[in-house]
Amino acid sequence: MQAWRIRSLGPPEDVLSLEESPVPVPGPGEVVIEVEAAALNFPDILVCRGQYQERPPLPFTPGMEAAGRVVATGAGVAIAEGTRVAGICRLPHGGFAERAVVGVGELFEVPDDLTSATAAAMVVTYPTGLVGLHRRARLQAGETLLVHAGAGGVGSAAIQLGRAAGARVAATAGGAEKVDVCRALGADLAIDYRTDDFVAAVREFTGGRGADVIYDPVGGETFDLSRKAVAFEGRLVVVGFTGGRIAQAPSNHVLIKNYSVVGLHLALYWTRRPQYIADTYQALLRLHAEGGIDPLISARIDFADVPKALSALASRGTIGKVVVTQE
Repeated sequence: MQAWRIRSLGPPEDVLSLEESPVPVPGPGEVVIEVEAAALNFPDILVCRGQYQERPPLPFTPGMEAAGRVVATGAGVAIAEGTRVAGICRLPHGGFAERAVVGVGELFEVPDDLTSATAAAMVVTYPTGLVGLHRRARLQAGETLLVHAGAGGVGSAAIQLGRAAGARVAATAGGAEKVDVCRALGADLAIDYRTDDFVAAVREFTGGRGADVIYDPVGGETFDLSRKAVAFEGRLVVVGFTGGRIAQAPSNHVLIKNYSVVGLHLALYWTRRPQYIADTYQALLRLHAEGGIDPLISARIDFADVPKALSALASRGTIGKVVVTQE
């Protein structure tokens, strides 16, 4: 089978090579899927560079989330071959290949009315948003949610989920096009962080109170400024560090302003609360069926274009989700 492989660590466009690779064999509790769609994520870039918390042995195929049909099952698996599923891929057999390995505790069955591209785009960012906003931040209807990088994959999901929860949503993005995307997704306030002071804008939007929940996948200076925009008893959710710098939270400021800083590492829930993740996927499928969420897929790319697309994602040159389709 064809697969994008990494034999040395570095930028994806430098280290990925398209190779003929052995077909993976599922272990206990695993399935092999014939990949019909695989969505790109920022952690895919980090794992190529060797900067992600998971560091598979070389060589490996990256690709976190994929959807397709089950073609082989391991011991203890009750899923029938031919079943359409989407889930987290288990490295070294990631989704940027014709076939990938997925754990049965990290997948959901795809209903007939859902395309594989849409299903793949729902595997990571939407559970991240649902867990982050509801379980970690306890977002309530009527509260104000500030989403950073709102036009990206993580941010676009959070805007939709915030709206579905009945929150007033503000979002930041870089440039007029991405600001328009945030508005189209349902943001009540969209701010161009390149030209405008988002702290001042959020304070004006909330009558000086600040945002009840801030959803931050960027870190660095964005986190530093967010501490000035958070409300009394607000919750600042740390989702990631696409900005590069890992920010520090001064405990005296947390105390004086009386807010919470909460972390979200979604992968821990697969091992520590697997049933909760299964329930989360079902909740997301219901929301999609009701029209409450719909992944923003800005580009469907060919299999040959994976390195170039990852490079564009790394430079913040993409909007929403980019999906590799092999359907």
